[in-house]
Amino acid sequence: MNPFRMTIFRKSLLTLGLAALLFFAVLGAAVLVFMNELYYETNAAGLRDTAKTLLAVCVEAGAGADYFADPGGLPEIFSLAGGAYRLTLIDRSGGVLWDSRVQGELVNHLDREEVRAALEGKEGSARRNSLSTGMKQIYWALPVYGSDGKPAGVFRLSRTVPGFWRRIAPAAGPFLLLACAVFAAAFAAVFVFSRSLSASLAALVGIAREAAAGPWSAALSGGSSGPGTSVEEFLALEKALRGMAGELNLRIEKARAEGSRLAAILNGMSEAVFAMDGDLTLHLLNLRARELFGLGGRDLRGLSLLEAVRSTELEQAAKTAFGECRVLELELTLRTAGGERRFQVFAAPFSAAAENAENGVVMVLEDITRLVRLEQIRRDFIANVSHELRTPIQLIKGFSETLLDFPDEAGERPKDRIGRCMEIIGKNAVTMENLVNDLLSLSSIENETDPVLEEQEIAPLAAEALSLVEIQAKKKNIEITADCPAKLRAKVCGRHIVQALVNLLDNAVKYSNENSRVWLSAFSENERIVLELRDEGIGIPSGHQRRVFERFYRVNRGQEAGTGLGLSIVRHIALLHKGTAEVESRFGEGSVFRICLPAGGRNDTANASK
Repeated sequence: MNPFRMTIFRKSLLTLGLAALLFFAVLGAAVLVFMNELYYETNAAGLRDTAKTLLAVCVEAGAGADYFADPGGLPEIFSLAGGAYRLTLIDRSGGVLWDSRVQGELVNHLDREEVRAALEGKEGSARRNSLSTGMKQIYWALPVYGSDGKPAGVFRLSRTVPGFWRRIAPAAGPFLLLACAVFAAAFAAVFVFSRSLSASLAALVGIAREAAAGPWSAALSGGSSGPGTSVEEFLALEKALRGMAGELNLRIEKARAEGSRLAAILNGMSEAVFAMDGDLTLHLLNLRARELFGLGGRDLRGLSLLEAVRSTELEQAAKTAFGECRVLELELTLRTAGGERRFQVFAAPFSAAAENAENGVVMVLEDITRLVRLEQIRRDFIANVSHELRTPIQLIKGFSETLLDFPDEAGERPKDRIGRCMEIIGKNAVTMENLVNDLLSLSSIENETDPVLEEQEIAPLAAEALSLVEIQAKKKNIEITADCPAKLRAKVCGRHIVQALVNLLDNAVKYSNENSRVWLSAFSENERIVLELRDEGIGIPSGHQRRVFERFYRVNRGQEAGTGLGLSIVRHIALLHKGTAEVESRFGEGSVFRICLPAGGRNDTANASK
């Protein structure tokens, strides 16, 4: 390694050294400026004390303010100011009466700041070059008061002071040489120390490069940089880095294995899977998704869901799931590489586990095209069979009635026997007719995907249903009580609601004992309309309750005949209105059936609530 190469440690240490040098240079300059000011302030304080002492001596000797009126009579004591000091007497108008250094007439001193201060009754000081002598001097002026108590003149003492920088100049040279030697030694020490740190850092960088280039085991097999080129802390760091590289190798291998396992699972699924971020940019999709939408081996990184599948419905489903933060399930018909297909779509948002990672949406598409086709075939079969059976059944019923009414001619045929047979034929024909009618009704309801719903009052619909089962109820002396508020309204298909209520009422009458009661009520509850039918019939065992709405399912086939489709029709009518059908029952105590519909009308809640 080049010993003069500027590594990060050398740059840092040299920068730190230069910063320290700059700091001490600024600190030294500040100290010198402070010492300069202190030097002049100390000399000014000494001059002040000397001036006050001389003035006190003059006053004690009798040379007071009277001498400002007659300067020719100045005492010899002012000659004491000779030598290092210069003494000047100035009158009230600024004229110089006497100066110990300058003989002859001097300029008016009223513009001097120390003189003005003394004439105002204050002590004045100044530092400047003297205009009279041309030398750097410090001045101190004291007021001399007259008999009227006002300043009669100024007693000014000055002294020539050598400059501060001239005073320290002899010592500056050796000091600077010593400072340069100290800084040179410090930088040499920094250079040597940085070389040791750079060698240690180079060893760590080598480990990192080996780990980045691979194989990862190289980071563990390399030798240490040795104690000669590394400090103890770097040796510990090097050991920790090698251990971390090994642990990272294990984690990466484990992550690769998990990724391979996840890819195998996703590619083995029959459903199409998409994973995307909050902007619907694709991150992952499985093999089935690529096959369905003809994506092949294209690189889809950076593409949005819309660009990949060309479906605005699928994009809207993903946006809804992510925006509303809820699981979304719906059926969609999408155009794929193999033509139009029907899909059951599940979209769910997910939160990223990492702190800085993004949230997103995962979407699963299950192909239900075959199931939909089979269901359509089944529906068509029921409709076709029902239509084919309707005519012969009506003929059987008609001929049986004709035989029953045929006149008896001279006892040539046993009318009683034929009559019994005809009754059985008629009864079964009615059963078959009911079955076909129920099948047709069920097929019609299933095929009616977009019914016409109108806002209607529920009470008239309930009354119509009651009128249709009234005769049957009277035969068993069953009392039916209706409780339906007049202002209760909902968006419904009236004929379907009447049919559902008739089916429930018919079952209640069939499976209730004579002289019992049935209650039909309607009310608003939790933003829905509930149609409730309660009876005192034989009830339904708990094991059968979850299946009573299935087609052709009967709890006890030995009981009174029925088609087994009545409750299934009720359930499909509820689903047609985006509602539900429910049952509660206790065997031997009666049952409660409910049709719950969305509340779409303007209801008076005070009167319509339960």
